[in-house]
Amino acid sequence: MSAPDGSPVGVERSIGQLFASATTEMSALVHDEIALAKAQLKQDVKRGAVSGGAFSVAGAVLLFSLPMLNFALAYGIRTWSHWNLAICFVLSFAANVLVAGLLGLIGVVFAKKAKKGQGPQKAAASMKETAGVLQNAKPHPRPELPEDRGPAAIEAVARSSS
Repeated sequence: MSAPDGSPVGVERSIGQLFASATTEMSALVHDEIALAKAQLKQDVKRGAVSGGAFSVAGAVLLFSLPMLNFALAYGIRTWSHWNLAICFVLSFAANVLVAGLLGLIGVVFAKKAKKGQGPQKAAASMKETAGVLQNAKPHPRPELPEDRGPAAIEAVARSSS
């Protein structure tokens, strides 16, 4: 078994190795948070594109289907009901507006989902919080050691206690 930096478990590491390990892990954390922000932004852009596409299709349906569908539907209603042709044209137009309204409603739903998705803002807030914690972190003060208690004596005690 080994530690995250590849050294065997149970072996005492120097402060430099610990600092290097902490720096590497912090760098990985920052890179992961950036990747998360990118993924969340990509998802929000995708939702926005679906919303824009739905609005575009709604407009296209309303624009291009009105003449042809109005004539076909109006003459179909006239054939089945023998009503006045003007009333039949109004009914066919109402049906086209209903379809366009339904597509517009779908576009509104997706636009609200895209607006609610605040992924990048969450990731940025998390990164700011991490940076704030690191800025306020202070190392523990080290007491001055007497001459007879040098690093070798401390190392021997550390080995015996582990």
